Amino acid sequence: MTRVARLAMAAPRRVIAVALLVMLGCAVFGVPVAKHLSGGGFRDPGSESSWASAVLADTFHQPDMQFLVTLSDPKGIDSSRARAVGTDITARLKESPYVAHVESPWNTAPQNAAQFTSTDGKTALIVAGLSGGETNAPTYAKELTDQLAHDRDGVTVRAGGSATVYAQINEQTENDLSLMESIAIPMSFLVLVWVFGGLVAAVLPLAVGAMAIFGAMAVLRAITFVTDVSIFALNLAVAMGLALAIDYTLLLLSRYRDELADGHSRDDALVRTMSTAGRTVMFSALIVGLSMLPMALFPMYFLKSFAYAGVAVVAFAACAALVVTPAAIALLGARLDSFDVRRLVRRILRRPDPVHLPVEQMFWYRSTKAIIRRAVPVGLVVTALLLALGAPFLGVRWGFPDDRVLPTSTTARQVGDQLRTDFATDSANNISVVVPHVTGVSPTELGRYASALSSVADVSWVSSPVGMFKGGHQVGPGAEGTTADGTTYLTVASTAPLFSDASTTQLDRLHAVPGPGGRGALLTGTAAINRDIVAAVTSGLPKVLVLIAVTSFVLLFLLTGSIVLPLKTLVLNVLSLTAAFGALVWIFQDGHLGALGTTATGTLAANMPVLLFCITFGLSMDYEVFLISRIREYWLASGHPDDGQALESARVRTDEAVAKGLAHTGRVITAAAVIMSISFAALMAAQVSFMRMFGVGLTIAVLMDATLVRLILVPAFMHVMGGVNWWAPGPLARLHKRIGISEEGGASSAKGRHRAADSDRPAEPVQA
Repeated sequence: MTRVARLAMAAPRRVIAVALLVMLGCAVFGVPVAKHLSGGGFRDPGSESSWASAVLADTFHQPDMQFLVTLSDPKGIDSSRARAVGTDITARLKESPYVAHVESPWNTAPQNAAQFTSTDGKTALIVAGLSGGETNAPTYAKELTDQLAHDRDGVTVRAGGSATVYAQINEQTENDLSLMESIAIPMSFLVLVWVFGGLVAAVLPLAVGAMAIFGAMAVLRAITFVTDVSIFALNLAVAMGLALAIDYTLLLLSRYRDELADGHSRDDALVRTMSTAGRTVMFSALIVGLSMLPMALFPMYFLKSFAYAGVAVVAFAACAALVVTPAAIALLGARLDSFDVRRLVRRILRRPDPVHLPVEQMFWYRSTKAIIRRAVPVGLVVTALLLALGAPFLGVRWGFPDDRVLPTSTTARQVGDQLRTDFATDSANNISVVVPHVTGVSPTELGRYASALSSVADVSWVSSPVGMFKGGHQVGPGAEGTTADGTTYLTVASTAPLFSDASTTQLDRLHAVPGPGGRGALLTGTAAINRDIVAAVTSGLPKVLVLIAVTSFVLLFLLTGSIVLPLKTLVLNVLSLTAAFGALVWIFQDGHLGALGTTATGTLAANMPVLLFCITFGLSMDYEVFLISRIREYWLASGHPDDGQALESARVRTDEAVAKGLAHTGRVITAAAVIMSISFAALMAAQVSFMRMFGVGLTIAVLMDATLVRLILVPAFMHVMGGVNWWAPGPLARLHKRIGISEEGGASSAKGRHRAADSDRPAEPVQA
């Protein structure tokens, strides 16, 4: 970090010029990335439901990416104009190279026509299976929508289905991204002006944020050449790029101003800033990135994409902050504080300039001392409050995102609502049962299997190659085209509400029915897909949590030399998430506060809490590193028993170190949390409901962590533990002495360090 600072001082113009060229190249390459991203990625590709879906698509040309068209005519679908429009759309879909099969009231057997007709007879449904999977089917759906989904001859035509849902999610997300930027950037700039005063200083974090965002976009664009990437990762890249860049730049500039206030020259102040705050930024970025990297272990590329975006944006934010910020400081010098708005306001209001106060008179010092004096009751009250706020999460129910994540103005949402309210059966509830290797199985055995399936509770009918069954009895002829290459499939119509206990029980009972001729069966459909997603998340979660915990513990041990502080951090970070998790269930699952303008489906997407945990855990570590590294400076500067001097008790020394550390970082952490929450709160403007949910969760988690946890629970805990905070077993203490992270060198001596214990800031700390 010292070498970086000296390079910035030696050639600031060159450093900034190179950084601008890199940013320009990343922008040119990365900005078009949205066109290459997918709106899917929620499914486990190795699950039973995915295998069954692949068999249906490859063997029977029944892809599960559907393109639906509804035609509504006040005169009924049997009118001449409705029939003309319907047969025309059906024919054009059949001619499309993207369509594997088409079913409608006008090309199906009379006994099946009712499935494609609304209960009032005024709306018809056309179902087309699209090839291309989650990656290409949405593009095909958008093209077909533009060609076919427009009203004609008094017939209202709407396009929907899973492929259209993904296409409209992509389009809506691009619009939301522009709206988010238009909200977050101006508001963040206003807060930065309030924090820094100078307009020039306020622009610097935004410039660093732009570099981080464009860099992350370029990385995501590069990854799309080798694998699928979710479009929702783009929202994270923008929000986190802006938030982390501001965090890191704010920490560097605040420390630089502290060093200037202590009487150091500008060059010395910059070197000292980079060797302390710069090290903290680098260490923080490492922990945040490693906290999000384990999401890549999940099989769904939705979660993998957030790992790609998170690691990329953290790396670019840290590099841009550590390279561009010192160069800008060296280049601007005193002009960094130009256009000080606060000074202008004070002149207008005729108020005196602020006076540099001793540390003991600072607000954060005095408030921390007050908390320490009442550590136990305050800590218990805050802990109880966070646990109470998180209590609704105990009633969480997992679901699968459908068209209801979109606003009601979109056609895919309108078609979904029509299917749920106007049709007797919703095809989204259907379960497909794929039976491989049926060669040698007699029609009697296959019929017996279909009959047994139709006897399961909440099954209205079963369509099979040998007949249609209801309640254990055959009621119609067999379905054509459902057996090929030694494989067959059956369609089970279910009345069990999706994502309910009844649906889960039904899946278990269908699985329990012995297959025909002893063959096994694979289940797919929305209910089965959702269960497989939940299973993939819950099975992969333990190893992800262990990896995050171990990585964080090791890195914090290297920073502090203690095993107590890393354990404290892990516990408090989890505690800070309880309020966010409880709010998600209370608002978006249970529908309180009007679900904040979204549609409460009674469930949460299983991916969302995992995503929220990994990201907010990393961000919590960000503030923890800011705070604990400064506290440790004061602790080390207060001296040690082996110095041979009479020292205060370990608890008193710890209390003083905590109070002084918060006196110098409390304002930075609060300002950074406000700005970061603005970036995440801007996600609440998104029209895609689970991105609004994501914004609410992140905003609550960041504010809770930066206030109740970092500023109240941390000092309360450290006071109770006293000198034990810094304890480690002998072997680990010796290991930390050899490989631990510390700042050495500089002009300070041991004598100077002891004097620093009584000053308002410490000199360079000694090795623990």
